[in-house]
Amino acid sequence: MVYLTRVEHFNAAHKLYNPEWNRQKNEEIFGKCANENWHGHNYELYVTIKGFLDKDTGFLFDAKKLSELIKENILEKLDHKNLNVEVDFLRDTICSTENLTIGIWKQLQTILPQEVKLHCIKLYETPRIYVEYFGD
Repeated sequence: MVYLTRVEHFNAAHKLYNPEWNRQKNEEIFGKCANENWHGHNYELYVTIKGFLDKDTGFLFDAKKLSELIKENILEKLDHKNLNVEVDFLRDTICSTENLTIGIWKQLQTILPQEVKLHCIKLYETPRIYVEYFGD
């Protein structure tokens, strides 16, 4: 089994907010992250796939094609967007990095070719905070 990771970058704004709570409780639980005027991050996205080498190319999967799939299906939806408002696959969820990571997984899982499997999504919100997701 071989693992291949592609790293991409995007910028986006969001706020942490539970619509079932009042403003005071949101601020108590989420602090500055519940700011009504949003806040942003410079995200680093690591997409790791796994599978077996193609004997004709020596590749698990063409890294350039993987980058194109990520850009077309993930980055175009997320980069320079308000995650709470503009991203269809985050609608009706609390816009945490955990939920964003799971959402990215679900989007990519449906478009990868059959010969490779998604192994891990690692999403850095800051240089010191990241989430890893390996599927259900």
